[in-house]
Amino acid sequence: MRKLVLMVVTACFGMTIAHADPIHGIWQTIGDDNGNYGHIEVQDCDGSICGILIKSFDSSGKQVESENIGKIVLWDMKPNGEGKYGGGKIWAPDRDKTYTSKLALAGDKLTVTGCVLIFCRDGGIWTRAN
Repeated sequence: MRKLVLMVVTACFGMTIAHADPIHGIWQTIGDDNGNYGHIEVQDCDGSICGILIKSFDSSGKQVESENIGKIVLWDMKPNGEGKYGGGKIWAPDRDKTYTSKLALAGDKLTVTGCVLIFCRDGGIWTRAN
C-alpha cells in the first residue's frame, strides 16, 4: 500500500513539472532609464502568466529596497506557441506606464516588447536568473 501511495504522489508531482511553462522562473531585466534593474518571478496566475518584482538593484548591481517589490509588473500573458507569448500587459515602474506586451523565449533569453497605442518600447532581452 505504501508503494502505491508513493507511486501516485510521484506521478502527480511529475505531471505538475511536465505542465510547467518554460517561461516560468526568475528573470533579470535590463537596466531602466536610471540603470536600475530587477528580478521578476514569472509564474502561473489563474491560468495566465504573470510576473512579480522580487528584487531590485541599482546601476552598480547592489540590491536595494524598492516600493515596487511584490508588485505585479507582467500579467495576462498567454502562450502563442513556438516560444512566443502575447495578449498581456507589462508595467514599467521607471516611467509608470503600462504597455500591451509581447514576449519571445529562446533558451535563457526573453525578448520583451511593449506598445501604448502606436508608440512601442523595446524592453530589451531579459536573462534567466535561476
